[in-house]
Amino acid sequence: EATLTKWGHEVVVAPDGPAALQALQKEGAPRLAVLGSILPGMDAFQVCRKLRKRADGPYVYFIVTVAKGREQDIIEGIRAGADDFLLTPLNPDDLMTRLRVGKRVLEMQGDLQRAHEAISYQTTHDPLTGLWNRTAILDALRRELARVSREKSPVGVILAEIDHFKGINETHGHMAGDAVLRETTRRIRSSVRPYDTVGRYGAQEFLIIVPGCDPPNAQNQAERLRSCVSGEPIDIAEWGKFASGEEGKIVVTICAGVAAGGKVKDAETLLQAGEAALARARTQGTDHVELAPEGALL
Repeated sequence: EATLTKWGHEVVVAPDGPAALQALQKEGAPRLAVLGSILPGMDAFQVCRKLRKRADGPYVYFIVTVAKGREQDIIEGIRAGADDFLLTPLNPDDLMTRLRVGKRVLEMQGDLQRAHEAISYQTTHDPLTGLWNRTAILDALRRELARVSREKSPVGVILAEIDHFKGINETHGHMAGDAVLRETTRRIRSSVRPYDTVGRYGAQEFLIIVPGCDPPNAQNQAERLRSCVSGEPIDIAEWGKFASGEEGKIVVTICAGVAAGGKVKDAETLLQAGEAALARARTQGTDHVELAPEGALL
């Protein structure tokens, strides 16, 4: 303990195997463990096996000390999931080397985990808005429909589209258009319930899944989104040349199609009903919501 502390390690001492297992299962537990092969109550190999069976929790790098003459314990340790071994009596140089190797392995594992998470995020999220991308939001819709089918509860979708978005890009440039998309996303997120799901469905389209909503409630949800988006002008002054600050602010509106009910044939039928309602909303002009008839969902 004194040697490890001298080398700058924060040391947690466990008097026996059960205490070691408990210490390694706590939140913020050590990631690197040096255990004697023979411990009171539970040997190092049992501790290792139990930790390796956990599906959650960070990886623990195990170094097991083995007495000279009991090299066969190394085979058992490998089978238990140990990472490295040291013969006793311990040589400080060997201990330092093994600790450095363990630390480097854990660092590399952390790098790989972060890279995996970044790739996973990139494959499921829209890079501009941070919302679920089209594939991911459609997967979420199918999962939600499976759930509500089991629970016999209603579900709805809102298909929202920014009005005259092409004109915003042509008049003010694509950077201004991107700013409008990001701010519209922020406003939609601020309006939905914690358990609603929002995704980018198309270039200027959003798909919002609203569980537990019958048609009137889903329409009310859509009206709240519509009102929130158009409530205040969006500032795009950073992305263009304007005579005044007020000219750099534009009012953005959305049209929305709503489809909801307690009986839904499948995701495709629900989306088709929502898209048809959105098309009707667009024929009314801008800043408008239309509700699909429940019969369109069957």
